[in-house]
Amino acid sequence: MAFRWLGSAIVAEEQTVVSMNAQSDLAPALAPALADTLFLSDAQLRASHLDISATAFPPRLRPAATLGVLDITEFYGDTTGGVRTYLREKAAYVEAHPNFRQVLALPGSRDAISQSEGVRVYRLKGPIVPKQAPYRFMLATRTNRRIVTHEQPNVIEVGSPGLVPWIVRLAARGLNMPVVAFYHSNFPRVFSPWPERAPWWQRSLHDLAWKYARQIDKHFAHTIVCSRFVMDDLHRAGIDRVTLIPLGVDLVRYHPRRRAKREEVRARYGLPSGPVAGFVGRFSPEKELDVLIAAWPEVYRRTGATLALVGDGPVRKLLEERSAGAPWIKFIPYERDRERLADLLASWDLFVAPSSNETFGLAPLEGLASGTPVLSADRGGISEQVEASGAGERFVSGDANALTEAAVRLFGTDLEALGARGRAHAEANHAWESVFDRIFALYETVVRQHGT
Repeated sequence: MAFRWLGSAIVAEEQTVVSMNAQSDLAPALAPALADTLFLSDAQLRASHLDISATAFPPRLRPAATLGVLDITEFYGDTTGGVRTYLREKAAYVEAHPNFRQVLALPGSRDAISQSEGVRVYRLKGPIVPKQAPYRFMLATRTNRRIVTHEQPNVIEVGSPGLVPWIVRLAARGLNMPVVAFYHSNFPRVFSPWPERAPWWQRSLHDLAWKYARQIDKHFAHTIVCSRFVMDDLHRAGIDRVTLIPLGVDLVRYHPRRRAKREEVRARYGLPSGPVAGFVGRFSPEKELDVLIAAWPEVYRRTGATLALVGDGPVRKLLEERSAGAPWIKFIPYERDRERLADLLASWDLFVAPSSNETFGLAPLEGLASGTPVLSADRGGISEQVEASGAGERFVSGDANALTEAAVRLFGTDLEALGARGRAHAEANHAWESVFDRIFALYETVVRQHGT
């Protein structure tokens, strides 16, 4: 049974809970129902009249659980990417493991509470971050203190670097709870992706950001990263309590079997039957989509390959204006339906990931699991996936001409064989079950060391 607290009424919904083992044929059908009940959309939140500050919290879930984690982040919204996927997959893992329990505190358009047997989600009303919709500020300091005091987690995971570390510090004061950071955003490189080439003012912002990172690190017992690129950056900055745990992929949903219906899927999205490359993600400056768009007219001229861009974000309008009327590009809105997105990824010949600053890159990994090779910049978390899998090629970061030449070479190779390598790599290294086994083992170590 799953519940939602929306104010004047408590809505109960029957839920069947199954193990989210990657090999289960039932997982794709049941996982979305569970996740969508727990993680309410903005449309669902608008129906809420709950004021959490004046609400008595329900009893803690799974009182016999051996470990409880509280996840808190500002990196969550209806049309966001990697962190959203990570949290939803983590909730499915906890639901399938009765010795664990999970609480999440996430910003939203309204207050609400939803829960399943082992997972509870508090949505706390917060304003939109300017020019960064759908991200919202987490401002509810007193409510977060009430949540932490009531839920008594064994460990808290901080998933964003802005206000959340300070809110958690206040919320957990005097409660003797270890705090772990998950370094989802390499935020100093957002200010200056290439500080060695940047003007003085960008280098100054970059250095100031690392000073801030070292300051908040003082409050963390440990930090999780998912690429060597980020781990090396942290080590250079003097942050050493770090563990590398690459993220996972749903191996049932993202599967090469979907490639059998590629013509039907392409017709659905208005894509041609010829060669197609695509990108899925947030349309923001750090994704370096300007490099991709600068490169693609020549790729199209030499290969006939159409470029599909799927998603939304602050620079979408600018990108559409830059390529208005071009025959080589197709913009596709953010795809909320994960089944349809899996169909789309499997229908492409190539996934293109131009960002050189990714902490990991879940969407490209979903492409590899679907049997779609990846072309990436030669730096960052996605580059590491391409190198490890051998399922694609890398180009010189930021160089549109290099991207063009690499794409042309790939379209002249056996892409199906490369895709098979990508699938084998995903199966061998990136099942979500094994990822969360490692993360929860780390939690247990942190809790044990904190108590000694």
